[in-house]
Amino acid sequence: MSLTDIKSLSREALEAQFKTWDEPVYRAAQLLDWLYLRRVTTWDAMTNLPKTLREKLRAEYSLQTLELARKQGAHDTTQKFLWKLADGAFIESVLIPANPALYGEASDRHTLCISTQVGCAYGCKFCASGLDGWKRNLDVHEIVEQILSVERWGETQANAAERETLGEPAKPVPGNSRLVNNIVVMGMGEPLANYDNLIAALKILNAPWGGGIGARKITISTSGLAPQIRRLAVEPLQFRLAISLHGATDEVRNRIMPVNKKYPLRELTAACDDYQKLKGRMITLEYILIAGINDSLEQTRPLATLAKRLFAKVNLIPYNTVEDLPWKRPDEATCEAFLAALEDQKVTATLRREKGHDIDAACGQLRLKTEREIVAQAAAEAAGPPEAAV
Repeated sequence: MSLTDIKSLSREALEAQFKTWDEPVYRAAQLLDWLYLRRVTTWDAMTNLPKTLREKLRAEYSLQTLELARKQGAHDTTQKFLWKLADGAFIESVLIPANPALYGEASDRHTLCISTQVGCAYGCKFCASGLDGWKRNLDVHEIVEQILSVERWGETQANAAERETLGEPAKPVPGNSRLVNNIVVMGMGEPLANYDNLIAALKILNAPWGGGIGARKITISTSGLAPQIRRLAVEPLQFRLAISLHGATDEVRNRIMPVNKKYPLRELTAACDDYQKLKGRMITLEYILIAGINDSLEQTRPLATLAKRLFAKVNLIPYNTVEDLPWKRPDEATCEAFLAALEDQKVTATLRREKGHDIDAACGQLRLKTEREIVAQAAAEAAGPPEAAV
């Protein structure tokens, strides 16, 4: 039986565990400091915890980290991370330096796009995440660890740059700086299909003792799971909601998003109405522009109508092409004209300029490429060396 990872527990659960061990409550605060501020990866690194307590923790809980399998950096400094999980599965995270066209943040802010599932069961026709199907949900600690692993990477980079200036060899060191200021849950998988683990992870990342990231700096995306949107509406924390819309009519969404057949626009819109009534928060409509599918100016009219009804802003994203899929990215002029048409209809809209198109930034693309390379390599090794020509 596998051990529960320590980063899946809330502060209250840790304090309850320490109480059963007759350990003082302040020891839990020390442990949390090691996990989330110093971001250490071993029990032995927690030097102010008694050795006996560390042994109890080691016996009761795991302390897993993510293995960095690949990293790609774009010209605009967007960074894509491919993580290998303990069971050998792969997931992706993308670190995006913000600019005025991305959620209005200043340029010194960093947004991390995180995954919630290995693969995806919802089969959006333009997306690489679900091409090989759904494997499993991520556990709480696997969601949390994406932020911690990226911040460890950032600390290592900063340390390496400093030591290079001083003429010293680089070495990774834990620190207390925060690289990630914003989280968007828009990576691999359908976030609201892993609802319980997602919310538990986000509560840890939001807590002052955990990630310390404000709830209004965390955006949860969904392809349109209406019941879970209503469930999210009654959560006390003020997370932001984004709808992966990509079509403002049932005709378009049915063509590219199978989820629309279960939750068509009328039902999705009603759930968003309920969310708005309870939260009073602006919703973002994510709209990937795909050439010849949803990028005509005629499509701006129903999109504008929907955005104004929901008091929503629209985030336009030119399609990142995926190998083996037929969809194409519109040219720049088409994207700019689509944006202008929405603005003429008094809709708040932004157009995401180049962000990672040169690093397989489409969700699941780097993972899919890596898995196929592994399979091809294994097949080649099984076949053995080619016979020498006679």
